[in-house]
Amino acid sequence: MTRLIDPHLAHLSELMKQMCDLSLASTNLAIDSFLGGQSAVKEVRELSNQVMDLYDKVGELTFEMILRYQPVASDFRLIRSSLEISYGFTRFGRYAYDITLVRDMLGDLSECKNEVVYTLSGEIKHMIKLAVECFATLDLQKANELRTDEDLVDKYYNKHLPALITSKNVKCALADALVLRYMERMADHAAFIGDSVNYIVTGSRKYR
Repeated sequence: MTRLIDPHLAHLSELMKQMCDLSLASTNLAIDSFLGGQSAVKEVRELSNQVMDLYDKVGELTFEMILRYQPVASDFRLIRSSLEISYGFTRFGRYAYDITLVRDMLGDLSECKNEVVYTLSGEIKHMIKLAVECFATLDLQKANELRTDEDLVDKYYNKHLPALITSKNVKCALADALVLRYMERMADHAAFIGDSVNYIVTGSRKYR
């Protein structure tokens, strides 16, 4: 039997799917353009703005469902967590945009090797894709994997960031430091999405 809230939950699901797709696209484009030496500021900014527009729609829809339908506990957890997770998607878009701004701000970076960024970029792309899949399937195993991956990113970040201080090329070191920081924050938000999925499924929070 279809409940009054069900069409709204289906609409919420569609909005969240759109945010997932845009977050993946903006992140991949930003990282690939940085490593490839191209500018993608305009394109990533547009993707990021689309994510923000969807975030506003998710917010309006979630509040409407809570006020009008007094959802049961399981629905409420999904609705509440969708709002939290949608914010995480906006951060993916914002940090992706920040990455594209590094080249515009610092100018020609063709002399930079970007080895550290290149190494970490694959893990960040994997984590965001995993976060999207984790939410889409409410998979607790993927949620746990995200926390493990986030710990690995933190270790890598904490190991390599201080090494940039001794670099002889200040501009390249600054570019690497900025992009590494943005990617580390992406990893944090991806792991939080996993935590939110755990809350949706089990009703309990995991705290670090």
